[in-house]
Parts: sequence; structure tokens; C-alpha cells
Amino acid sequence: MKAIKMEEVQQHLDTFANEPVYIHLETTNGAYAKHFDSNAHNVGAYIRNAQIQYERGKIVESDGTYRVGLKTDGWVYAEGLTDYELNEDGQLLLAGHDQVGRLMVALQISRKPFQM
Repeated sequence: MKAIKMEEVQQHLDTFANEPVYIHLETTNGAYAKHFDSNAHNVGAYIRNAQIQYERGKIVESDGTYRVGLKTDGWVYAEGLTDYELNEDGQLLLAGHDQVGRLMVALQISRKPFQM
């Protein structure tokens, strides 16, 4: 993965618009939250291979990281993104990593279901 370049990610988002796609959306503070603070709560969300069709995808900068929103009848969005790649399967992989490289959030878009 490489650091997000807004213009490149926006171009990739545009190529998936107005067609059925599969998304993977995940967020976590992982076990490290409780490890470093016994009063902390581990939180996370995970959805894989949900099929949506978005009319517009938009990336914006937000406090040094990025937010990507996908406009459907409502909105799907991920915040805190830092890195991306378009892999050999044509899947757009977006991720947010903390200062030591731990995954905090992921948003992935694909024309085919993701492997389970």
C-alpha cells in the first residue's frame, strides 16, 4: 500500500460508480486498546461482501487523514484512511493505520465478491 493521493483515489472511486459492487468495511481499535488501558473498551465493526451500488464516491481530507463516502440511498463511509492500492484483481483497497502501523479502518471495493 502507498500513502493516499486524493486525485488517484477519486479516479478509482469514479470507475466503480453506478454499477453493483461488493464492499468490505471494517473498523477496530483491536485488543491493543484494552492492553494499554484496562478501562478501555475494544470496539469494532465488520461487514464483508455486502453488495451496493453507489451513485457517487467522494474522498476528502480530514485532520491529516482521509474520509471516503459512497452515496447510495443513504451513505457508506470510512474515516481515518491513510493508505491505498488497486490490486491485481482490480479491487480498491483503502486502509487507515495508526502511527505504529496497526490497522484501524478498512474500506475495500470490488466488482467480484471478496475471498472468504
